[in-house]
Amino acid sequence: MLIDFHTHCFPDAIAQRAIAKLSHASGGLEPIYDGTLAGLKENMRREGVDQSVVLNIATSAHQQSSVNRFAQAMNGDGIVAFGSVYPDAPDVLEEIDRIADMGLKGIKLHPEYQNFYVDDPKMEPIYRRISKHELIVSFHAGRDDGYMPPYHCTPQRLSRALRWLDTPVVAAHWGGRCMEEDVLKYLCGTDVYFDTAFGYGCTVHQMLLEMLSRHGVEKFLFGTDAPWHTARCELRLIDSLELSSEEREKILFRNAQRLLGQKT
Repeated sequence: MLIDFHTHCFPDAIAQRAIAKLSHASGGLEPIYDGTLAGLKENMRREGVDQSVVLNIATSAHQQSSVNRFAQAMNGDGIVAFGSVYPDAPDVLEEIDRIADMGLKGIKLHPEYQNFYVDDPKMEPIYRRISKHELIVSFHAGRDDGYMPPYHCTPQRLSRALRWLDTPVVAAHWGGRCMEEDVLKYLCGTDVYFDTAFGYGCTVHQMLLEMLSRHGVEKFLFGTDAPWHTARCELRLIDSLELSSEEREKILFRNAQRLLGQKT
């Protein structure tokens, strides 16, 4: 069993443009599929992924409703889709209510794409409304290749934002991409989950071992950031971390099943 807790896809009409734009912003990173839902599902079959959590992102206020309708429509057949809200949208709180009414499991926020600091006081009512509905909230955390510093979701900033969140929180990219020392300092030992997306070839191995030791395997979720990394490569990284078979299973699917409320 393998659950990928960090994937992306787009409506067919915009997938080609979206992938081209993201590839260019990242310095020419090559996608492993075309960015469509069909492409994601074919990649899942090829890579042996049983379920994918699709993290949709609303990058403007007018996108919210369409992004969330897309998320609702794709749910099922191995797909668990998260909705998204744009923090500066005038109806952001009402959209969170709609996401909950749609039956979506969580919300994805990307502080770089959405231009907000994760610990900005303006986020408090948003986080409290998300918490009211007990929605999982997944943050892009740490560096993003398409943006220059200062970054909007550092481990220290996220640790400060936690005072407003009473719901499961996932910090992508091992808690903060390219910020392992600060992850150890500010987030290890908290209730935050880390996904392992985009770790292969991009992280300091000894730091990951230290994170696992301090944070505990129960708080790690396997992820790839597909279409940008493959499950095969990320599994190679997981298999280098000196885990027992039980610990490996927790990271690859059992922790995700528990968080998503699925039967194990």
